[in-house]
Amino acid sequence: MTTTTPDSNDPLALRDRIQRLGLFGLLTSWSDIADQPWLAKLVDLEEHERKRRSLERRLVKARIGAFKPIADFDWTWPAKIDRDAIEDLLTLRFVDEGANAVFVGPNGLGKTMLLRNLAHQATLRGHTVRFTTASDMLADLAAQESSVALSRRLRRYTQPRLLCVDEVGYLSYSNRYADLLFEVVTRRYNDGRAIVLSTNKKFAEWNEVFPHAACTVTLIDRLIHRAEIIDLEGESYRLKEAKERTATKTAARKSRRKGA
Repeated sequence: MTTTTPDSNDPLALRDRIQRLGLFGLLTSWSDIADQPWLAKLVDLEEHERKRRSLERRLVKARIGAFKPIADFDWTWPAKIDRDAIEDLLTLRFVDEGANAVFVGPNGLGKTMLLRNLAHQATLRGHTVRFTTASDMLADLAAQESSVALSRRLRRYTQPRLLCVDEVGYLSYSNRYADLLFEVVTRRYNDGRAIVLSTNKKFAEWNEVFPHAACTVTLIDRLIHRAEIIDLEGESYRLKEAKERTATKTAARKSRRKGA
């Protein structure tokens, strides 16, 4: 539903909005249409549609994928989680500050869910966003066959206002991949663009992720310099659900046997 904005009855404010929209045909005829009652409604409709289409484009480019909303997050399950810190991240002040956030913890505690929610909120707020797994991003960059192609592809990960990189540490990478991640982190660090990253490895263990890379220490240093580190601890929620499902099926089979 489109609503009329408070400045719709202010001719000067309305003219400024028309100019920002680039509706030069209306500006050319301004003296003839300035007092028309339909003009403000027309501008409202145009602004609403452009915002809708802009959001649609940004959501497609963000590649967030399907996810559960933060309202469904079970805060009671992890043995350790800083809810206040995560809710503060959801205000997105860190994006405006060009700061980073790193979620560190074992599999199955909701790190990906948190990243996807942050990516979605940032997109809704008007930021450009890119969500990717570490393996997808690094494979994409490594596949570029020339320095020109690589430079062009790097912009995919360095230009968005927020980059969300999931699952660092699940695989080991070559020096080439380490250098590419270093390049992404360094460019974003220099430009003051935020990164949210999840990893199942403590930083002291990143030498296992990039076993022969000379840039690992500097990479970590630039990543955490302006970052909030959020540790999660506990048993996998997926493992919990699997155990519950097994228990339910076992109970059902016992019940069927008794009734047989």
